[in-house]
Amino acid sequence: MPATTPPLPHPPSSTRTAVLAAAADALLILLFAAIGRDAHQRGEIITGVLATAWPFLAGAAVAWLALRLWRAPLALWPAGVAVWLGTVAVGMLLRALTGQTVVLPFVIVALLSLAVFLLGYRLLAAAARRFRARRTRG
Repeated sequence: MPATTPPLPHPPSSTRTAVLAAAADALLILLFAAIGRDAHQRGEIITGVLATAWPFLAGAAVAWLALRLWRAPLALWPAGVAVWLGTVAVGMLLRALTGQTVVLPFVIVALLSLAVFLLGYRLLAAAARRFRARRTRG
């Protein structure tokens, strides 16, 4: 009787894609926080960026876990929209609960900036996949 190995829950390439997408989301949220702190000329570069970013990072993690976004992490819908809106909604809620500033102009800037970051790279990835598929077909 030949030895068999149990099937992997996800192919390695899809697991790798999910890890890279989650890392990209986290890095872009950190970039958002760093740009915001720089624009307002705030000191404490590393600790300040982390203090600004943690509510948004938590929001992204909630979205990833609640909706199991690792199943299609580069999909614009639902993954991209879910991580974008979850990042902003949970992030703003946590900021409010911890006494950090939550004002309408900041909410709007966060919505727009994080849409460009979190949806933008997913749009670019989709375009690259379509381009590759066309090249291989013809």
